[in-house]
Amino acid sequence: MTDGREGWAVILGASSGMGEATSRALAVAGYRIFGIHLDFRAGLAHVDEVKAAIEAAGSEALFINMNAADDEKRASALATLRERFDRSEAAGHHPYVRVVMHSLAFGSLVPYITDDPKAGVDRKKMEMTQDVMANSLVYWVQDLYRGGFLEQGSKIFSMTSEGSSRVVPSYGVVSSAKAALESHTRQLAMELARTGKGITANTIRAGVTITPALLKIPEHDEMIAITKRRNPTGRMTTPQDVATTIVALSGEGVDFINGEIIGVDGGEFITGS
Repeated sequence: MTDGREGWAVILGASSGMGEATSRALAVAGYRIFGIHLDFRAGLAHVDEVKAAIEAAGSEALFINMNAADDEKRASALATLRERFDRSEAAGHHPYVRVVMHSLAFGSLVPYITDDPKAGVDRKKMEMTQDVMANSLVYWVQDLYRGGFLEQGSKIFSMTSEGSSRVVPSYGVVSSAKAALESHTRQLAMELARTGKGITANTIRAGVTITPALLKIPEHDEMIAITKRRNPTGRMTTPQDVATTIVALSGEGVDFINGEIIGVDGGEFITGS
């Protein structure tokens, strides 16, 4: 970070996978972390480890355990962030949200066509997946913008995968959400650019990465094997690859990158099957 403002990162999905790695990396780079996560009792010890690592980097970890797609809880979370900003401003600082990362991975991994209706997608599963993995980005950005958290240089990142345009048997519902997420990000990029406030929005398309979300996909073993053969680097994408990219894209001099899908995969996407 190069200006005199107090930069914060809002990480949706901060306790695991790419969100965790990015939280840690941004903390090292000097950003304070406002982390939103959804973990049950068994996962809270790891959340404490993530927070401790952020604080060990000399940063601040303000984490809230909640459903990021819940409107009332989002409003409450942003009220908490506003209170924290108010304290900082009272101390003579200028806080703002420099980075927003949408890394929510919670959706239905079921096929569309099944003999048993309960085994396939239905309206509830479809709408839940779309709401969490796509639509929630819009609502968070709206509230951050209206609340005055975003300023010149603020950068929004959503996380997609090549599954948005390619078929995996059990990934159809999530695939549709990823396609919507890409569309939402383009629209946000265009509308935010027209405000003249210097706020950008881009999508990061990571290669197949071993994360808790990947391991929930029934075909994950096959996907991992294919990826290792296919990626020209001979390895898979890692959460750290994504984190390093977001840190770089959050810096100065990249304000004209807007509305793009940026691949972070070592050439995996262009290589084909």
